[in-house]
Amino acid sequence: MAAAKIKIAKPNGIEIGSRAAIRHFVDDSLDRITGARLIGGNSVRLLVDATENYPAWMDAIENARERIYFESYIIHDDEQGYIFADALIKKAKEGVEVKLIYDWLGGVGKTSRSYWRLLRNNGIEVRRFNPPSLLDPLAILNRDHRKTLVVDGQTAFISGLCIGKAWVGDPEKGIPPWRDTGVQVTGPAVADVEDAFANVWAAIGSPLERTRHRKDKRNGDAGSVALRVVQSEPGKACVYRTDQLLAASARETMWISDAYFVGIPSYLQSLKDAAGDGVDVRILVPQATDIMIVRDTTRSTYRPLIEAGVRVFEWNGPMMHAKTAVFDGKFSRVGSTNLNISSWFGNYELDVLVEDEGFGRQMQEMFITDLAGATEIVLEDTFRKKRLHRTKRLKPRNGTGSVRKATAGALNVATSLGVAMTN
Repeated sequence: MAAAKIKIAKPNGIEIGSRAAIRHFVDDSLDRITGARLIGGNSVRLLVDATENYPAWMDAIENARERIYFESYIIHDDEQGYIFADALIKKAKEGVEVKLIYDWLGGVGKTSRSYWRLLRNNGIEVRRFNPPSLLDPLAILNRDHRKTLVVDGQTAFISGLCIGKAWVGDPEKGIPPWRDTGVQVTGPAVADVEDAFANVWAAIGSPLERTRHRKDKRNGDAGSVALRVVQSEPGKACVYRTDQLLAASARETMWISDAYFVGIPSYLQSLKDAAGDGVDVRILVPQATDIMIVRDTTRSTYRPLIEAGVRVFEWNGPMMHAKTAVFDGKFSRVGSTNLNISSWFGNYELDVLVEDEGFGRQMQEMFITDLAGATEIVLEDTFRKKRLHRTKRLKPRNGTGSVRKATAGALNVATSLGVAMTN
């Protein structure tokens, strides 16, 4: 009896195993993983540091005519905080609808009650995300970590920047600004950013009025860039799963910048697997940080990554706060999501995933520029062989290394359990 022949269907006439088929599979998978539609017809501007982000934000605020939706994990009660407060108050007095969301935990020790009172007393509707509750104490693990600004439904900003003097530095004292990255988006995708704001606004109070929150009909094509607005919520792990997929599909390069990198084993394995297949995998993290335990935890992951062929760099400045990635120069991610359990599984985050080679080249060029201000980490036993320029050696650890690894593991386990119980 002859063996039955199995016919393999070709999706949309695409040859199985071809590059087109792989791209088709990736596109369909991204639709499912992110829950975000691919939107064409946008213009995307890459903004580096507060020197480019803050002026662009201020210009959009000053030109607002109808509504301003502002969402920030932290707004510091300092000179920069009051610069933005004055700009928002001015627009509110002109009759512009101004709504602002800040995170309770982000504001602890950073912003006084008088600051929020000033905004409210001058016509700005301010909502606080997730203050502590005795009825649900573990809910404190879920934070609104987004940093977005949407003006008139026409222009949106998505970034890793909060508002504070650390992002601008102090030239007179020779203090450099924090390194951070954002984007400005115009076009149809702005409606999805506004939707993301509306979802959090409704989660902590009455929803936006339908007549005020709408997909603006004036917001037609503004360019040729396609992107997804990735709205992460507690438990969804959108960026975690997206990076896993793109790491598996990358063929040439995978370059990542992250402020608080604490990769869990499955994520680290995806990086090692890509490097093992010949993909140029690089990670840029801060050398100095505002959360020391995270730096020690991050460093505990270096050895297995480097041994697998992943290149690790530490930023030499005061703080590298950006959360970005670029895969093969085709897929680029910019936003608020850090690569750790808290950000992946516990927070509200917002990122854009841009699918455009022109923008991808800008991202790659920015990354190469950043590496000029960073130090590459190599293992002590390979240093003499590689003779790399400006290389920092990672020595084999003694007993204290075990303590640090145990601390790193405990941090991961504690965060995982907290998120599991909360959700």
